[in-house]
Amino acid sequence: DADSPITKELVTHAQVRIVDYTGSSAFGTWIEHNATQATVYAEKAGVNSVIVDSVDNLRAMTSNLAFTLSLYSGQMCTTSQNIFIPRDGIMAGGEHVSFDDVAGGLIKAINGLLGDNARACEVLGAIQSPATAERIEKVKADGGTVLRDSEAVTDERFPEARIHSPLIIKVDASDKALFEREMFGPVTYIIATNNTTQSIELASSIAAEHGAITAGIYSTDTATLAAAEDATAHAGVPLSCNLVGGIYVNQAAAFSDYHVTGCNPAGNATLCDAGFITGRFHIVQSRVLVPVEATAHAGV
Repeated sequence: DADSPITKELVTHAQVRIVDYTGSSAFGTWIEHNATQATVYAEKAGVNSVIVDSVDNLRAMTSNLAFTLSLYSGQMCTTSQNIFIPRDGIMAGGEHVSFDDVAGGLIKAINGLLGDNARACEVLGAIQSPATAERIEKVKADGGTVLRDSEAVTDERFPEARIHSPLIIKVDASDKALFEREMFGPVTYIIATNNTTQSIELASSIAAEHGAITAGIYSTDTATLAAAEDATAHAGVPLSCNLVGGIYVNQAAAFSDYHVTGCNPAGNATLCDAGFITGRFHIVQSRVLVPVEATAHAGV
């Protein structure tokens, strides 16, 4: 337990030769640096981003993102934290929609999804660590404009459970020190950028520097999609394009989706990559000298 941890002793033990790890980036990095006697397969976490450029249906996008941000109170390693939107707004269904209206549409979708308390409890689930819940207030104190405050939700079946809805904070692209950090839990930054080009650059550079497991983009322009795909590929983060309906960016299947690439600090192992298996085995040769008499008798 937290008071008497034994994990460090175990993973650095001389007889432990393989360590499989999934969890926080801080401890995963510690294992990578200290369990030098073992082969370490680590799937950690990172700062996952969504780029909003243009959409056919604004409501379909906001509904999809509302579920993504609410599911398990943002405690999935694949949950999006940063949403980049041009400060001048986007095109949606052939019409210009302002930044504030896009952000407002997302908040409306979240409120609609969580408006029924019973459904909210099922979608949000409980927050495992007190530190995650305490982070909500810390994030608000750090800066930005609160667009939607996090609310405590009560489950009648489990009245002592910690349940909180998403906190949505608006910041500017210049506030990079705020949103380039991993804020595990129900925290979402909506970031006003100069344009989509800057959105792509920020999402990919943060992934390369701090790690990311997922990235998403909404755009009706094929050139923009291609630019995002190229940038995120170089950053080693998988990209999901224009997800609506029942498919979500944070729903990545461990044994079929390449959702950890090993190309950025979010992890060094992909569960469905052959290297995840073959790297565990080695070939040891044993040679025996065959006497000359034996080879002659065999007709060699």
